[in-house]
Amino acid sequence: MNTLSRDKQIEVLAALTEGLGVRATSRITGVDRGTIASLALRVGRGCAELHDRMMVGLRVGRIEIDELWAFVGKKQKRVTRQDVAVKGDQYTFIAMASSAKAILAYRTGKRDTDTTDLFIQDLRERVLGAPEISTDGFRPYQNAIRDAFGGRAAHGVINKTYSVTDLRKDAAHRYSPAAVVAVSLDVISGAPTEISTSYVERGNLSVRMGCRRFTRLTNGFSKRLENHAAAVSLYVSHYNMCRVHEALRTTPAVALGIADRVWTLGDLLDAALATQPIDPVVSPPDRRRRFRVIEGGRQ
Repeated sequence: MNTLSRDKQIEVLAALTEGLGVRATSRITGVDRGTIASLALRVGRGCAELHDRMMVGLRVGRIEIDELWAFVGKKQKRVTRQDVAVKGDQYTFIAMASSAKAILAYRTGKRDTDTTDLFIQDLRERVLGAPEISTDGFRPYQNAIRDAFGGRAAHGVINKTYSVTDLRKDAAHRYSPAAVVAVSLDVISGAPTEISTSYVERGNLSVRMGCRRFTRLTNGFSKRLENHAAAVSLYVSHYNMCRVHEALRTTPAVALGIADRVWTLGDLLDAALATQPIDPVVSPPDRRRRFRVIEGGRQ
């Protein structure tokens, strides 16, 4: 059980949700690194459960979907057969409401068909009707969306072609993304009025700025998948409930209609600690929780 005072816990969470790492948070707050990690894990689990309970029965017009890369423990090229499921590349799939800018569903795992299917099924259980959906050209989306929405959702795909001949090596461009040389828009089903992933891609930038574990070229990456998933859950709940969006002038949760006010970090802390989340390792297999940890290739 964490023995920090409530005010100190809020101070720690404020630092974490502003993009500080565990070590920096420890130096600023004077709290031991182990205590910070323990609190972040516990609150992250509660935030995952809070999201599951609140993000239901949603009616949205348009949804944008994208994946955000990170790695856990080690780079993919150093992953062994024994830890391939819990180490190396881990993608966070995000579904964002284009008007309310709310994160409707998310899931962290490998960028494969199984994770995509579970993510889209989770999204289907949260939204009502048949919204428009925009994705990138990742092929598993097409079958997953068709199976989950039964072909009723208007699905559009934006395909971007990147340059592979850009040989610039100066410091200003060494770590820049490749230039986009062509963009094509494809209609997979229905008649989408707009095909774009601009909002969710901008949301990916916010994730990298607000969660240290996603910052490139640092040692702030997660060492364990469980802690990585908890950090994602903490970020999503804070983003939806507490962070005022500059364009909306309120939080995405208020814009979506699932909250009647802007939450404080204290509100989020109390709500997260009040939940009784199912253990992610022993939870029933029919629960499609993105917080479930895969160990040794088995769920």
